[in-house]
Amino acid sequence: MDKIIQIITTCDNKDLARGIGKHLVEKRLAACAQISGPITSIYWWKGKMEETTEWVCTLKSTLGLYERVEAAIRKLHSYDLPEIIAIDMEKTLSAYADWVREETNKSDMGEKA
Repeated sequence: MDKIIQIITTCDNKDLARGIGKHLVEKRLAACAQISGPITSIYWWKGKMEETTEWVCTLKSTLGLYERVEAAIRKLHSYDLPEIIAIDMEKTLSAYADWVREETNKSDMGEKA
């Protein structure tokens, strides 16, 4: 059975985060997208410490769809190097995991993200 994963990306504006989430849910590459923020991110970029406002898009999907989700995020994202992190869900409510699998199994495996 395909493992449930959570994929996280951050965006510099809410509309982009919403657009990425909506696209992935419409394509059935994710069962759910949650947008939260604004958050403050502090990081090093090109030799300089940055502090920016970002929004987080958290997606629920399956390990088998990770590559397609990653490709879609990279295509839609405005950052040169977007944060794309997948977390393997060790424990998940069984009925919730079934729902994620059911919704993402409806994706057209032949269609590109």
